[in-house]
Amino acid sequence: MKKVSASLVLAALACATLATPAAAETVVIVSQKNPATRMFSEQASQFFLGKSALFTPVDQAEGSAIRADFYRKVADKDAAQVKALWSKLVFTGKATPPKEYAGNAEVKKAVAADPKAIGYIDKSAVDDTVKVILTLP
Repeated sequence: MKKVSASLVLAALACATLATPAAAETVVIVSQKNPATRMFSEQASQFFLGKSALFTPVDQAEGSAIRADFYRKVADKDAAQVKALWSKLVFTGKATPPKEYAGNAEVKKAVAADPKAIGYIDKSAVDDTVKVILTLP
C-alpha cells in the first residue's frame, strides 16, 4: 500500500511539473541605433517610473502578465502601485506615462523605430531589429 501511495504522489508531482508553463524570460530592449549596450534593473526602473527622460519608455498592455512581472522585478512594485505613481506624475504635470502596446511584436516594432525608445519583451521575441541591454532574472 505504501508503494502505491508513494508512486501516486510522485506521479502527481510529475504531472503538476509538466502542467506548469515555464516562466518566460523578460528582456529590456533598445533600438539597434541606440548606443547603450548594458543596463542595470535600477536604471531601467528610472525610465519606466518617470524619474528620467533619457529614454522614452514603451510599455506592454495594462493587465498583461509580462508587465506585472517586469515592474515586480525592476521596481519591486505591483500594478496598483505603478498606476498610482503615474497618476500622481501626470496630475502634477511632471511626466507623461509610457505609451502602451498590445504585445511583444508591437513593442519591438516601436522600439526598433525610435533610437530613444526602451521597452521590454519576452526573450523569445528578440530578433536583429532590437538589442538586449538587460535580461531580468
